[in-house]
Amino acid sequence: MLEIRPSCECCDRDLAPESTDVLICSFECTWCRDCAENVLHGVCPNCGGELVRRPVPSPSRLAAGRVSSVRVLSESCGSR
Repeated sequence: MLEIRPSCECCDRDLAPESTDVLICSFECTWCRDCAENVLHGVCPNCGGELVRRPVPSPSRLAAGRVSSVRVLSESCGSR
């Protein structure tokens, strides 16, 4: 099950769990579309993996509040 992190690891922008403008790598590093495309150029700076659109959780999972509240910031992001 995905962690569904609440923010971009590069710019710390809030990311709604139901947003389709969130990208992740295979380790669930989480990025907003703007940072993923314009800063990271589609490659995770933490692991070197491809960034793909994060799946949107089911309505029942969202209603149950089963998303992470832990904010992660990457030391590897080029925008800070």
